[in-house]
Amino acid sequence: MRPWLLLVIAVAGGLGAGLRYWLDRLLTPSTGGRFPVGILVVNVSGSFVLGLLTGLGTAIAPEPALAIGVGLLGGYTTFSTVSVESVLLAEQRRWRDAAANLFGTLALAVAGAALGIAAGGWIAGG
Repeated sequence: MRPWLLLVIAVAGGLGAGLRYWLDRLLTPSTGGRFPVGILVVNVSGSFVLGLLTGLGTAIAPEPALAIGVGLLGGYTTFSTVSVESVLLAEQRRWRDAAANLFGTLALAVAGAALGIAAGGWIAGG
């Protein structure tokens, strides 16, 4: 890997993490902080975009695909936050919210990725 590409991936990862923080802070207060809707939106949208990138295949050059997929989306999406928030909800005995967060994120993120792959394939002409 070229050194410049590693730097681009690292910078993109930082931008993705900043975008995740901003979007989470923007969306979660709208629910009164009761449910981590911001991180749910982040993970579903990130899964869709990564699916789209994957579906595009060779229609996008490898370097931008790495910068976006590994860097930007790697910094943007977060499984660890979903895990921690689910445990915190369970500790508060909010079993439904904990299960909805954990399994809802999984189901919606997989659906988002599938839609993204299909869209990318359609855009790429496949």
